[in-house]
Amino acid sequence: MRFSFEITRGKSKKKAQEAEPATAVETADMQDEKLLRWLGINSNKPKAVQEITYFTCLKMLSEAIAKMPIKIYQETDKGILKADLPNISYLLRTRPNPFMTPTIFWNTVEMNRNHHGNAYVYIEKKFRRQKFGGEEHIVALWIMPSEDVRVLVDDAGIFDSAGGIFYKYTDRYSNQKYVFRPHEVMHFKTSHTFDGIVGSPVRTILKETVAGASYSGGFLNRLFKQGLTAKAVLEYTGDLSDGGKEKLRKTFESMSTGEDNAGRILPIPLGFKITPLDIKLTDAQFFELRKYSALQIAGAFGVKPNQINDYEKSSYANSEMQQLSFYVDTELFILKQYEEEIEFKILSRNQQEAHIYIKFNEKVLLRTDSKTQMEILKSGVQGSIHTPNEARRKLDSQDMDGGDQLFVNSALIPITLLEKKWEKKGVKQ
Repeated sequence: MRFSFEITRGKSKKKAQEAEPATAVETADMQDEKLLRWLGINSNKPKAVQEITYFTCLKMLSEAIAKMPIKIYQETDKGILKADLPNISYLLRTRPNPFMTPTIFWNTVEMNRNHHGNAYVYIEKKFRRQKFGGEEHIVALWIMPSEDVRVLVDDAGIFDSAGGIFYKYTDRYSNQKYVFRPHEVMHFKTSHTFDGIVGSPVRTILKETVAGASYSGGFLNRLFKQGLTAKAVLEYTGDLSDGGKEKLRKTFESMSTGEDNAGRILPIPLGFKITPLDIKLTDAQFFELRKYSALQIAGAFGVKPNQINDYEKSSYANSEMQQLSFYVDTELFILKQYEEEIEFKILSRNQQEAHIYIKFNEKVLLRTDSKTQMEILKSGVQGSIHTPNEARRKLDSQDMDGGDQLFVNSALIPITLLEKKWEKKGVKQ
């Protein structure tokens, strides 16, 4: 079944209709170079994703979110316990929809959020009948292409909610339009927003920087393709037509450029002279400028230099602190936004009032070496913070008999017992 919306007398009516085969319509190839040139569009303009630093930042941020498992907890009188919500847990931790694993799902959401500025997830619900009434049941989570979604502000009250926000999705294949209410869509946005409703992608702010970095990468590719051969001036005696000049140029280029001609002797006819133009990349500070552009792009995303393979000022200890800084300065805001949106849109009102909440396990970003991990667990057990079995679970080891109780050091006693001991000895406090 597909859903369409029709507006009648200021009200939104949802009607279910069977999917009809799309009518065959002749379309133009929007990637055709002749058509793009006729429309005045530069088809050779580099895309942001093709720039290596931009791509690395997208990869780092999306994979950081994807690698963190989601956990569901509940605050109780006995402390923090794992909440028992099988359906929600299955969607968030096992299978959001029939086609995606949670890793790929959240990776795609974060990729759309950073590249387009906004990511939209449709919450598919079905009404589940019970003995007395029924309730809506979440069956799947679907990622809607960000470029096909528009955020509508209902100023006129067309949808019975003056000032409300709605999401209009247009299916690019069938041209079918859908309008969703706020509680049906999870909306994740970048921190660059002035209205709090939609976010702006980083690439719009760094448009010129990303374009310059893309052109510099293209320049290097062409230089390598030419066999690292610099430009040269060909001197000859006589006068040639434009066609003759072009033919002569192509002839010498075919003999002097490319990997097959690297290091080979170039035959020069009598009366011709080649003078290389000695333009060095170091003179133009090419690599310094390219590195500076890369750091600017990474800084805008909140990605640390060592994460884009810049280890000039990094050491082992410094890299560990940079990873902690990456979590605090970059990921903490992103995780908090995800957790708040998922809790509000996925959990019911009763579940929220029962203090059930969603949390990404950020500890996967802060893992230490095996020796440090063992020392931390050992201190936790000896300090009566963890039981032995809790420490063993962190190491993926099975529970042992008698390991579910806390162990304490006999030299440590509560201060209240110490006060009673002093009182018995007549010591004034």
